[in-house]
Amino acid sequence: MPTQQNPWRFADHGVSVAVRVTPRGGRDAIEGRDRLADGRAVLKVRVRAVAEGGAANAAVIALLARALKVPRGAVRVASGITSRQKQIAVEGDPHQLDAALTRLTAEASDHPQEDSREDSHDRPHH
Repeated sequence: MPTQQNPWRFADHGVSVAVRVTPRGGRDAIEGRDRLADGRAVLKVRVRAVAEGGAANAAVIALLARALKVPRGAVRVASGITSRQKQIAVEGDPHQLDAALTRLTAEASDHPQEDSREDSHDRPHH
């Protein structure tokens, strides 16, 4: 079950995730958990897309859907469409989503510089 330290909580048909997005972040990645100044926990997400015309929101939806192994249609921005801080609704089994988010945030803590995209082989290597 989610704890107060987690940026997600169980909802009627899945989970609701508090997210802080960094648009134009150089890569698409889930970077783990963070705390806002007011103490609220958030999931840190970085996307390459710009915050214009909904591009960053679409990139966040695609990244979370891929990472959580759910269809894109199961992920939507519930609030914060024009803000860096968003509530993302993810439909699915709340217990499976909780386990997946726990795993993803643990992996991000272990490997903070790695790209969470499965197709990261197309990045230039220096």
